[in-house]
Amino acid sequence: MATLTLPGEWIKNWEKSGKHEFVQLCKDLTEKTDHGMEIKDIQTALYELCWQVVQGNLKWDLGASVLGDMMALKDDMPSILADVFCILDLETNALEEKNKRDHYTQLVGACLCFVPEAILKERLDPETLESLGLIKQAHQFNQKIVKIKTKLFYKQQKFNLLREENEGYAKLITELGQDLSGSVTSSLVLESVQSLIGCFNLDPNRVLAIILEVYESRSDQDDFFLSLIKSYMCEPITLCHILGFKFKFYQEPNEETPKSLYHIAAALLHHNLIELDDLYVHLMPLDATIMEEHKRDISEAKQIARKLVMVVLPSEKSEDKEKEKEEEKNEKPPDNQKLGLLEALLRIGDWHHAQSVMDQMPSFYAASHKAIALALCQLIHLTVEPLYRRAGIPKGARGCVLQPLRNNRAPQLAESFEDLRKDTFSMLSYLGPHLSHDPVLFAKIVRLGKAFMKEYQADHIPEVKSKTQFQELLLSCFLSIADQVLLPALSLMECNACMSEELWGLFKLFPYQHRYRLYGQWKNETYSGHPLLVKVKAQTVERARYIMKRLTKENVKQSGRQIGKLSHSNPTILFDYMLSQIQWYDNLIVPVVDSLKYLTSLNYDVLAYCITEALANPEKEKMKHDDTTISPWLQSLASLCGAVFRKYPIELAGLLQYVTNQLKAGKSFDLLILKEVVQKMAGIEITDEMTSEQLEAMTGGEQLKAEGGYFGQIRNTKKSSQRLKDVLLDHELVLPLCLLMAQQRNGVIFLEGGEKHLKLVGHLYDQCHDTLVQFGGFLASNLSTEDYIKRVPSIDVLCNQFHTPHDAAFFLSRPMFAHQISSKYDELKKSEKGNRQQQKAQKYVAACEQVMTPVHEAVVSLHPSRVWDDIRPQFYTTFWSLTMYDLVVPQAAYDREVNKLKAQIKAIEDNPETPLNKKKKEKERCTALQEKLQEEEKKQTEHVQRVLHRLKLEKDNWLLAKSTKNETITKFLQLCLFPRCIFSSIDAVYCARFVELVHQQKTPNFCTLLCYDRVFSAIIYTVASCTENESHRYGRFLCCMLETVTRWHSDRSVYEKECVNYPGFLTIFRATGWDGGNTVDQLNYENFRHVVHKWHYMLTKASVHCLETGDYTHIRNILIVLTKILPCYPKVLNLGQALECRVHKICLEEKDKRPDLHALAMGYSGRLKSQKVHMVPENEFHHKEQPARSATPASQQNGPGSTSKPATSTSKAEEGASEDCDRGKDKSQGTSKPVNKANSAAAKITTSNGNGALNSTKAVKERDDKEKIVKEKKEKKEKTPSSTPETKAENRREKQRDEKAVKEERVMREGKEKTPKADREKVKPEEKSSKEDKAKAGNVDPVDPSRDAVKESKSKEKGDRNAATVSLKSPNPRSEPAESERDHKRRKLDCHSSPSHSSSVKDSNNELKESTPKHHTNLNSVARSKSREREVEKKDTENAQGRSKEKKEEKDRKERKRDHTVADREVSQENKRRKDENGTNSSKNSQSTSPSCGSPLSPEKEKSKRSKSSSKEKVESVKPERASSGGKKESRHDKEKKEKSSGGKEEKKHHKSSDKHR
Repeated sequence: MATLTLPGEWIKNWEKSGKHEFVQLCKDLTEKTDHGMEIKDIQTALYELCWQVVQGNLKWDLGASVLGDMMALKDDMPSILADVFCILDLETNALEEKNKRDHYTQLVGACLCFVPEAILKERLDPETLESLGLIKQAHQFNQKIVKIKTKLFYKQQKFNLLREENEGYAKLITELGQDLSGSVTSSLVLESVQSLIGCFNLDPNRVLAIILEVYESRSDQDDFFLSLIKSYMCEPITLCHILGFKFKFYQEPNEETPKSLYHIAAALLHHNLIELDDLYVHLMPLDATIMEEHKRDISEAKQIARKLVMVVLPSEKSEDKEKEKEEEKNEKPPDNQKLGLLEALLRIGDWHHAQSVMDQMPSFYAASHKAIALALCQLIHLTVEPLYRRAGIPKGARGCVLQPLRNNRAPQLAESFEDLRKDTFSMLSYLGPHLSHDPVLFAKIVRLGKAFMKEYQADHIPEVKSKTQFQELLLSCFLSIADQVLLPALSLMECNACMSEELWGLFKLFPYQHRYRLYGQWKNETYSGHPLLVKVKAQTVERARYIMKRLTKENVKQSGRQIGKLSHSNPTILFDYMLSQIQWYDNLIVPVVDSLKYLTSLNYDVLAYCITEALANPEKEKMKHDDTTISPWLQSLASLCGAVFRKYPIELAGLLQYVTNQLKAGKSFDLLILKEVVQKMAGIEITDEMTSEQLEAMTGGEQLKAEGGYFGQIRNTKKSSQRLKDVLLDHELVLPLCLLMAQQRNGVIFLEGGEKHLKLVGHLYDQCHDTLVQFGGFLASNLSTEDYIKRVPSIDVLCNQFHTPHDAAFFLSRPMFAHQISSKYDELKKSEKGNRQQQKAQKYVAACEQVMTPVHEAVVSLHPSRVWDDIRPQFYTTFWSLTMYDLVVPQAAYDREVNKLKAQIKAIEDNPETPLNKKKKEKERCTALQEKLQEEEKKQTEHVQRVLHRLKLEKDNWLLAKSTKNETITKFLQLCLFPRCIFSSIDAVYCARFVELVHQQKTPNFCTLLCYDRVFSAIIYTVASCTENESHRYGRFLCCMLETVTRWHSDRSVYEKECVNYPGFLTIFRATGWDGGNTVDQLNYENFRHVVHKWHYMLTKASVHCLETGDYTHIRNILIVLTKILPCYPKVLNLGQALECRVHKICLEEKDKRPDLHALAMGYSGRLKSQKVHMVPENEFHHKEQPARSATPASQQNGPGSTSKPATSTSKAEEGASEDCDRGKDKSQGTSKPVNKANSAAAKITTSNGNGALNSTKAVKERDDKEKIVKEKKEKKEKTPSSTPETKAENRREKQRDEKAVKEERVMREGKEKTPKADREKVKPEEKSSKEDKAKAGNVDPVDPSRDAVKESKSKEKGDRNAATVSLKSPNPRSEPAESERDHKRRKLDCHSSPSHSSSVKDSNNELKESTPKHHTNLNSVARSKSREREVEKKDTENAQGRSKEKKEEKDRKERKRDHTVADREVSQENKRRKDENGTNSSKNSQSTSPSCGSPLSPEKEKSKRSKSSSKEKVESVKPERASSGGKKESRHDKEKKEKSSGGKEEKKHHKSSDKHR
């Protein structure tokens, strides 16, 4: 009972303040107006006081005095106090402490003076009364009570019913049925009734029953009868019993309770004349019965849904339907008195009692009955009417005026949105989906929601915090109503498109997060809770299945209308089924998209949600079971997204945010959706299979790109691209998407691709990269300058803060640079009026400097400081900030598109069937496009001229001279060329074009030869590290580079015009700038052709290596690259044959293993065969020297695929580069570093091993003819007197070389002819092992010491000639002291005898054999015939005759510079080839001996070797020799001394190795 506690301070300070506070509290409680509540509060206060006395905290006399004062506050206060004493009596009796009972007794005794004894005798226990002295004995008192109760309740009073006269009842009915319109009041009628009861001895209960009967028949007279009953009635329970008896009478079968009875019961309840709990027990059916009925309804609905989903035979279906119809006819709904009472309560507006009745029933059970739903709707209509009139009614609408209820106790009318929370929202929540019965009320509620949302958005800036909280509360209420009432009600409405559009008017004001939450609840939860909705869902699925089965391209219109009707009410169910079908059958996408044109705006938004939910389905795997490709269902949904969002005005925010969230989570599968959406909506297509014409069009302006740059000409993308742009800007998704895609490229590999197949990882990487390029292109072409600059940070922030890769960062910043330069240029043009072209160019340069200077400073932080020692930041940013649009005007593409438009105009004019107005429109469109293209071309031409002028001014400051050109090229390749050439197809073309442009601009310190050589020489690692799409781009880059090289190679005049006298073709790599006019430092045309052949060879070697690895990635990538470069490579017949052989092998091997590789190989093989007619023999591709051709016939050069040995066709320019580097290193350091892998690979070209089929008789005849020609030349030179010492020396050198070449040819030929078959069979496995070792060692062959000596001597005579790939250090310029030093060494060396020198060569070869025995293969047998040995000795003696003359010429050469003539270079080339052959033969001879020879070399052979080495001494100028094993350099003289001391050891090693070989 105690709900109020007296403060402890009151009790402590009772005399001072506590008593006064208690009295004041009691006065306040008695002044309350709530009927019944004040009595309870006073009882509580009195109880607390009395309890304090019982506890002993307050003296009993003080308590009694206060209670005495309380008696004056209320008339019935003694009765209230007696009730308190009664409760305390019970409580203290149960206590064990006697003192508390004594305190209670004392308190009650003190109160006897103001509490009547009669009341206490009624309430207190007899024992307590006895202790108080109010009765004598408790036992006697109990007996007396029992007697009185028995008399009152158990003895029946005998009434003589015959005393009741019928006249009294008749008069009573007459009195109650009189006309009440006059001055008749209930009090007057009550007096008459009482008089009739007394006069005719009428039973009062029967009189009350008659009053109710008359009230039931005159239910419109509520006020009169209610006041009469209230005055007449004594106890509510009696009235409930009479009403219950009436309701029970109508509970018999086939009886129907009259509505008038419900009405009077509701009226009595509404006026609190009876209690609902007392009446509710008299009503039928029971609550348990109602619950069972509800469960039965749900199970029946689910069973019907199952039947609709299951496949049932037609005959069974018809039988089931007939049974259902029969049951419906036979069943009569029972009369539910509780629902009848509920309806009556709602009609009179008693929401409080109606809510209590509905709470007793299952959810929405009552509202599922139409009458109750309509009654509740009517009550809501009346409640919201004032607010709707003020805020919700549309302009111009009149509306139907509703009469308010005359009931003062009805729910309060809503005047403001706050009033809706009192009753309206709760009434709507009880109504639920059955609001569908009243579409007008549905529209009113929606319009009120729209009005609130407008106020909410307008006043969202809070003035008062409580106001904001209230608005948030109201917003949540409206969202709940939308979830529980509006959307379910829409599902039960049939094809009401107006309500759907009305609801969208409200929903579009919600953020998409709220909308999608509502759609999710609607789709996944709403349909499961209501029997009606369960049936509706099943019917919708059945209908959707029927439509989708019949949907084709031909009946799109009819099916679209059916889909539209079905979607107005239940879009989530329909779209869920349609999407499931599309995921299985992607050919449905086009007809489905076309059929969606009859949807409402709400349905389009629901479709976007359903697509997003389908994409995020956790039960679906986004990879195929083989884990190598993306699942088809995801690809189908992505295609649907692109088509739907382009064609229809659907909000994209949710879908884009989903993709963003997936990227945040490190998942890149869903980027496929973004790619499709941007492609379809913006018309921007990303593909690596672009034709050359498309690629050319992509270098133009936006109009040319749209017309000729894409496969699918996507028209009318202006509106859709604008929608996409607006969504990205409104939801701030531009920068997050860009950054996440840029970062996710590496995330695909290192985070996401942990256990995935390499093929899938590559595909995801390509998809991520392509989508970034596509998205960036969309932003660049659609965002305004201000929007772009506002959202994309500076380059250093992108790279350092957001960790964006540099290529992606510059890709995003590039449009910003272009915008800024353009706007700054326009400003400068406006500020000054000069219109001359020169002034415009100067202003453009000034604008570029102003915009790009901060960028130059920003990029310094992107790389270590040592990078900027080779290239300047200005060059770096220039490379990354320009595009093909800035460098080239695609005039052919512009002309092509203009001609197409002209042809279209002509075709339109010639077509007689086209209507005139359509003709006119089409012609206007084509003409406008034509003018736009021409204007764009003019604009781009001017722009390119300005850019080239700017580059011409900047080029001198691009590259620094602090280090070698080789390091500069390395940095350029690493930081610029390679990252960008695989970024996109247009960037691949740009990179090739930029290299050519830098060359054409005559940029100081840029070596074009080195750049091209580095690109072509080592492509294996680059190809192996590419993804599939990157391979396409890399191949396109190589193709463009090869096109330039091929153009220079094919025509001498073109080469001389574009390459001669250009610094990029200098063959001496000085660190200083280009001095210009020294032609001897330039690479001539023939040597350039040699270099190009070497590049083709290196490409072949790399291609064969990749094809033979067996690795999927290597093979796929090299086939893609080879396909791309097919127009320019292969051009040489033997290289093409080698490739064709390997590709054919791939076709056979991969036919059943990897079908995709087989398809690639077959495609390339077919195209390669078609190109075969354009291939030429090697001697036509580059001019080969006669001796070299005789030593190695063309038929023998079968490419790099077979077992290889070093040949002699490397160019003079190649030797020059390495030798000049060696000379500079000798002077500066005295030691040499190991040779670069790429250089060692580039310096060797392999040939076949010379089988019998290749050595034809024709080749033998050619060699004999060449020998005769050489002899004739020798005789002529001997007869002709030499005019100068130099010419004499040259003639002698040439004679000796020719003789030596003839001798070597014979040795090789006879050796091959005399080699036994057993030897050749032994050679083959050795060759195979050497080939495997070379592949393991990275294709690096050891360098022969004898060949090094030749190279080094030539480097002193000829200078640096080749763009090789050696790591160059800064070589010093040539000087006279260096000349004298070389001659001094040469004289010292000439003093030694030839045997010692030959032995040193032999020993050095033996050393080489010991260090690298596996790197050489023996191609020829060592055994020679005696006749052959004699010929060798004769030749050696002839060569030794001119030694003294040569020493004199050496002295003359000391005083002046050598003459670098073309003839001399060609001789040097021949010498190089012969030297390679000699060096190889000597090393081979030192490695193994013929099986027929069981002993070391004979003295005659030793002698021939010594004479041979001495003849080399005369020709070669000596320089410190570079040994391949140790890498140290020493003079030949020092080496001889060293080797003499260790000669015995070397000879022993030689014997051991030969024995081992045997």
